[in-house]
Amino acid sequence: MTVYLELEFFLERNLQKNLIRRFKKGYTNRPKAIGDLIRGWLTQQKISLESKEEVGIITLLYHEVKATTDALLNTQHSYSGKVVSATHICLDPHIYLEVLIVKGRLNQIKEIADQLSPITGVKQVQLILITHKLD
Repeated sequence: MTVYLELEFFLERNLQKNLIRRFKKGYTNRPKAIGDLIRGWLTQQKISLESKEEVGIITLLYHEVKATTDALLNTQHSYSGKVVSATHICLDPHIYLEVLIVKGRLNQIKEIADQLSPITGVKQVQLILITHKLD
């Protein structure tokens, strides 16, 4: 049986407006939306403290030129046992979005993202850590 706890908190005006805007984009239940936000944050905190095998999703936005593409592929190949899947889409003639699914110890997953970030042509890198082992 799930036990619920009532919380009351105050938010900055801009944060509150953004949160309400988010509710209008898909959530019809504020407690569910806030619970999902807290659950996501707790997941990231829990994973960052542990060193066991986890899964991560690395998203990259990059300007497609041969040097960038070659550097990205070389980096991914150097972690061939950790990068389990990669896919990309063309957003416009020279901008690509790439998604990597990676598996390994947290420090290895973060290392992969850290190696991809400084590559010339890479505009943005985001790492999302996922676990199914929450208490």
